[in-house]
Amino acid sequence: MALNLVFLSSILILSLFSPVINALSSNYYDKSCPNVEQLVSNAVKKATANDKTVPAALLRMHFHDCFIRGCDASVLLNSKGNNKAEKDGPPNISLHAFYVIDNAKKQVEASCPGVVSCADILALAARDAVVQSGGPSWNVPKGRKDGKTSLATETRQLPAPTFNISQLQQSFSQRGLSLNDLVALSGGHTLGFSHCSSFQNRIHNFNATHDVDPTLHSSFAASLKNTCPIKNRPKNAGATMDPSATTFDNTYFKLILQGKSLFSSDQALLSFPKTKNLVTKFASSQQAFLDAFVHSMIKMSSITGGQEIRKDCRVVN
Repeated sequence: MALNLVFLSSILILSLFSPVINALSSNYYDKSCPNVEQLVSNAVKKATANDKTVPAALLRMHFHDCFIRGCDASVLLNSKGNNKAEKDGPPNISLHAFYVIDNAKKQVEASCPGVVSCADILALAARDAVVQSGGPSWNVPKGRKDGKTSLATETRQLPAPTFNISQLQQSFSQRGLSLNDLVALSGGHTLGFSHCSSFQNRIHNFNATHDVDPTLHSSFAASLKNTCPIKNRPKNAGATMDPSATTFDNTYFKLILQGKSLFSSDQALLSFPKTKNLVTKFASSQQAFLDAFVHSMIKMSSITGGQEIRKDCRVVN
């Protein structure tokens, strides 16, 4: 998206989305549903044992939920009639593992009916996804409500893999998130897989001067071009976000410094002194990254916006 379009749409975005920090609490369900965390954790563990791509999917799902109308589980709602929901918006077509949230919700409802929001279940599942991948754990503040609105058109507000640093900074600041949060949360790209469409701008027709983004490591670029040819590309072709794509670590930051990150938005973190310094810091200290990631996850997941406790995560009450 051109920078001027981002600014032109900022008034619309701010009218649709105003970050609200509600009073969440880590002991919110201690009396009303004391075993909620164990039930959600069991659902994530079981799914991950069968499919190693589940943790990355749940973490991405939570990000995409929180960036549209706050963390209100609007990303879980199904399209209905003429209303096309968020999950069917272009950036979300590749989201998957919704069944994990459904399974967790079913178990939670059997134990404490009508008490725990789908938004809280998703926030817990994202934390458990990181833990299942060898990453840190943290106390998830709880007490979110589920939203009643989900519009595919609003997914254009999600930060795109083609964004430059000013576009990224604006997207995060509109949600009350800092440059520190931007770099720390970008570290979530240590998990998962990307289809060619998210990085093809860097390996084909990059600009008038270069076919390939000159900041890409040459052998890495050649490998990506081989995986993602312009013609006769396999349907689900792509690349893992880093070589340890099922392990939550700081490899992602090391790769950025080597010119081996996938997205323009990853590389963009080196184009501004403050974010570049953080990339270098996190590349050299995994603990510094993990501490920052936990802090920023709690901050992001505390942006709230819902109104009810859904009985079924896919439909409003």
